[in-house]
Amino acid sequence: MTLRVAVQMDPMESINIAGDSTFAIMLGAQKRGHTLYHYAASDLSYSNERLRARARPVQVRHETGNHFSYSEWQTLDLADDADVVLMRQDPPFDLGYITATHLLERIQPHTLVVNDPASVRNAPEKLFVLDYARFMPPTLITRSLEVTRAFQAEHGDIVVKPLYGNAGSAVFKIGRDGTNLSALTELFNQVWVEPFMVQAFLPQVTSGDKRIVLIDGKATGAINRLPGKGEIRSNLAAGGSAEATELTPREQEICGALGPELARRGLLFVGVDVIGGFLTEINVTSPTGIVAIDRFNGSDTPATIWDAIEAKLS
Repeated sequence: MTLRVAVQMDPMESINIAGDSTFAIMLGAQKRGHTLYHYAASDLSYSNERLRARARPVQVRHETGNHFSYSEWQTLDLADDADVVLMRQDPPFDLGYITATHLLERIQPHTLVVNDPASVRNAPEKLFVLDYARFMPPTLITRSLEVTRAFQAEHGDIVVKPLYGNAGSAVFKIGRDGTNLSALTELFNQVWVEPFMVQAFLPQVTSGDKRIVLIDGKATGAINRLPGKGEIRSNLAAGGSAEATELTPREQEICGALGPELARRGLLFVGVDVIGGFLTEINVTSPTGIVAIDRFNGSDTPATIWDAIEAKLS
């Protein structure tokens, strides 16, 4: 099966091929003989009931500094000229991101969009996870300093983070004495119109924050991400390091609870984060981690992703 694959993502020039999951998926597609096109969300246009993208055919190679080459610009009718659209641009999950999901929803079922755009829109990482509160640490969503102080009085050390943040950005630990909580709350409320998330601090984070990848609802691999020196954030983009790991019975239980719903929603490639047996996020917009997982496990996660995509198309 030869597919025409349109990849909606960030600029090719900006990616780090040593760890970029989208690049690994593109290499896997090319290995199977699929044709790749690259475009940005800003290249989408809709008229006369057709969704089009100004795109370029692209070839990729695992050569630092020479990892891609383009052909001439084309206008793709995404319903007729593409078999698969990979929606892989990084957050922020803002109105531009949401608008792209609405537009891509209009080409289904003619074209398979991965992940399903309506489900991505309805499952932001720090809100969808609330459906599984039984697996989570104590969690609060608010804009109120008073409510946050009451939460901290109950739970001690806390972590405050933006509701639509990514890659570990703007994640703060506040000690039980509450130093800087007032100023941080003020800052969050000035920068973001939405509430922020507060969680009880999990000291187990020093032993790692596990990223588990699920493909079509099934756990296929994991890495343990360790915080850098002086950090509570273990995200690889924030200076964390990775090590090999296996799933605990608790983590298998979490994946077993999430998996069927992820598959039902068309969320084919998902990354969940677990600290000390507590589920903290379900990442559906542009999950990462597969390069490190495959390096440690000798696995081929891009092949598993393409097997799942091809099965849906067949």
